[in-house]
Amino acid sequence: MSEPTGPVIRIMIVDDHAVVRDGLKAVISLMDDLAVVAEAGNGAEAMLKAQACAPDVILMDIGMKGENGIEVTQRLLDEDPARAVLMLTMHDGVEHAQRALKAGARGYVLKDAPSSEIMGAIRMVHGGGTYLSPAIARLLFQAPVARPVLSDREQQILQYLGQGQSSKHIANALDLSVRTVESHRQSIRRKLNLAGQAELIKYAVEHAGRPG
Repeated sequence: MSEPTGPVIRIMIVDDHAVVRDGLKAVISLMDDLAVVAEAGNGAEAMLKAQACAPDVILMDIGMKGENGIEVTQRLLDEDPARAVLMLTMHDGVEHAQRALKAGARGYVLKDAPSSEIMGAIRMVHGGGTYLSPAIARLLFQAPVARPVLSDREQQILQYLGQGQSSKHIANALDLSVRTVESHRQSIRRKLNLAGQAELIKYAVEHAGRPG
């Protein structure tokens, strides 16, 4: 292999099947710009490894024993909204895709996709983009309800902002750190293409209802 021309993307694989993790590690090991720095077989292990290793991209299965991958994704992003989660799953239905994206996943790719597609999806979400397998993208565009832009937690925070609440008040109300609330605010601004805090507050007042 040639030496990488840029920073290596650090990956954590979360899947309860060791054979799947081993297969992914074998493919990723052939890439100059990708490296597996951690793996986990369940949600609790994923939380610990994410804290210890700070991966750039987390490859997340959905159908795990115990906590499913969507629930684990929500917990990971509650802890650090800047994390990039890419769902890698056999579930090709629109409902699973909508729930994963609503939880904050940046992408959704099927396990039977070519390895080149999976590697490309990793690079895309690491670069700040969103990736959807073509079959999933078609289903989402055909779905009667468009996928939400904001995650449930981001929508909650937007609602509080619309009520004029400070980050400290929101953090206390949702049992989060002020830093996490601020990270969510930045993520909301990025997703909605809002230039500054004034635009964010204006948008929140105009579009957000009362927190549930």
